[in-house]
Amino acid sequence: MTTQPAIVVTADRHLIRSTARSQRFVLVQVTARAAAHQRERLPVNLAFVLDRSGSMSGEKIDLAKQTIVSALDHLDEGDRFSVIAYDDIVDVVVEGTAASAEARRLAVSRIGSIDARGSTNLSGGWLRGAEQVAGHLAADGVNRCLVMTDGLANMGITDATELARHASELRARGVSTTTFGIGADFDEVLLQSMADAGGGHFYFVRDAATIRDHITSEVGETLEVVARDVELEIVMPRGVEVETISPQPARLGASRVVVTLGDLVSEQVLDVVLRATLPYGEIGTETGIVIGLRDRDGALVPAGRASANDERVAWTYADHAANDSQAREVAVDRAVAVQFAARARQEAVRRNGAGDYQGARDVLEATARRIKSYAGRDERMRALVRDLLEEQERFAAPMPALMLKEAHFASGNASRLRSATGQALKHRV
Repeated sequence: MTTQPAIVVTADRHLIRSTARSQRFVLVQVTARAAAHQRERLPVNLAFVLDRSGSMSGEKIDLAKQTIVSALDHLDEGDRFSVIAYDDIVDVVVEGTAASAEARRLAVSRIGSIDARGSTNLSGGWLRGAEQVAGHLAADGVNRCLVMTDGLANMGITDATELARHASELRARGVSTTTFGIGADFDEVLLQSMADAGGGHFYFVRDAATIRDHITSEVGETLEVVARDVELEIVMPRGVEVETISPQPARLGASRVVVTLGDLVSEQVLDVVLRATLPYGEIGTETGIVIGLRDRDGALVPAGRASANDERVAWTYADHAANDSQAREVAVDRAVAVQFAARARQEAVRRNGAGDYQGARDVLEATARRIKSYAGRDERMRALVRDLLEEQERFAAPMPALMLKEAHFASGNASRLRSATGQALKHRV
């Protein structure tokens, strides 16, 4: 069982300039508590939303149906589930129901009757699934839609920004969204944005054979949740600006920033990188920000404390000579480098897919130079620089759709501190 504090905050440097604005990076390391031994887990309320359009025919839909059936075996009578199938028509295959043995048995035959046909009304299927979940919200549990698709949304709402807005609204009502993109033909940016805004996760399922692994992993995570609706709140004084470098959604205000982290599973670790822009001030005086960790149920509040975690980061004004000679926190520099590299790779994916091969190469080279400028002798950052430079040649020519999706998924996982296959990590490397 972990004994680490729920939040550790580290700045890259602690001196700032007295006669000019300064930018400093802050690494926030979050660690969820371990689940108590033999505790009663949180109940779950899951909607399995399955694409049954024509492109899902054959092995893909067969394995997806088998995986849903297998996932039901992990539920008990305190849980709820529903099953929705969609093409151009949306059908509620199994209405939201308590996961009794009888309900699960009846669901098996209904799931088996789903066949592939028609177009892809992704939004219609997803929103119908959200209705099933919202109709019987588990007030003390995890309420989530698991949306599977192998194609482009071509009916209903198809705009990624609008879908993300709906996902955010559903999350505010207590319903999160996880998405699974299967094969080479779906829109990874759309599915990623839905999952990010919806407080869930995005998985790239390369082929039918791995459908079971990804869905089973996500269902397993919902059963391990120890903290719901986790957020970081950053409070700044007048003149200080804070932005997120990490990909988690954030709400920006004049005096505070709130970063959405979603649900955390037992012993999960998660990093958030912030960039603070600080005004000039009198030598020897201080300015700073306060970073707090919140969750819906107070599960991350340390023992013996009445309130959630609050950590202050302070910077001291100094002259240019002191600023230029101060030591850097290598751990923060590494985390910043990982985020910049992930951003560059995702931009390279976008440019390569659009046919801008030189642009894809250029963004990788520019980011490699940027990281090299502060890497010093740190081997991890130097290795990251080498990797980015080596990847230039690959991105400088047309890449298959599957390879682009793999690169997008890998960089997204790196920036979110998840494994190569998308699972939550329980220790830092």
